[in-house]
Amino acid sequence: MSQPVLSLKNVTIYQEGKTILSQVNLEVNHGEFLYIIGKTGSGKSTLMKTLYGDLALTEGEGHIVDFDLATLKENDIPFLRRKIGIVFQDFKLLPDRTIKDNMLFVLKATGWIDNQEMQRKIDEVLDKVGMIEFGNKMPHQLSGGEQQRVAIARALLNDPELILADEPTGNLDPQTSAEVLEVLKNINANGKTIIMATHDYALLMKFPSKTLKCEDERIFEVVQRTA
Repeated sequence: MSQPVLSLKNVTIYQEGKTILSQVNLEVNHGEFLYIIGKTGSGKSTLMKTLYGDLALTEGEGHIVDFDLATLKENDIPFLRRKIGIVFQDFKLLPDRTIKDNMLFVLKATGWIDNQEMQRKIDEVLDKVGMIEFGNKMPHQLSGGEQQRVAIARALLNDPELILADEPTGNLDPQTSAEVLEVLKNINANGKTIIMATHDYALLMKFPSKTLKCEDERIFEVVQRTA
């Protein structure tokens, strides 16, 4: 049986000396789609930051895509992030570069050299999110939903084993949010593991999946009611 893509055992997460989440036990297997819900300040983003190495794991055991979070060194973080795709709420596109040049920047930063291979990869990921015709546009020429599709494409560039999406629809209207979720669900259907933090309960009802809730410093699975 294959190793889980993420495993946390007896993890307590601190930020600036304050306990944010305690006694976290979590296992995510390849191909799962997992929501993490909870109020603002309940620990969703703090958990995400721990998973991609922005916050050190100081208590408990944590393994993610073959990296040990408890012993993770600063110079390991770029290698960890090549195996994880990260999608943020605010897109984080470079405003002074075209969409294709945004992609090129990431590929060069992660060790790609062959220009033809880079162009092929850029076209491939933009096509997956329905944005191949927008490659020569600047970020400000795109709508919020289009920018988030590009951000998802960027997260796919290095064929990550896992995608972490931290409130990816937080700046979008309901219709656009649903369209972005459809993109993520299609990517998941093609085998990618996705963990998505959200406070948008309407999306959970429309696209039900396994759901964990952060509340009172704990994280636990919630059973969604079906109509």
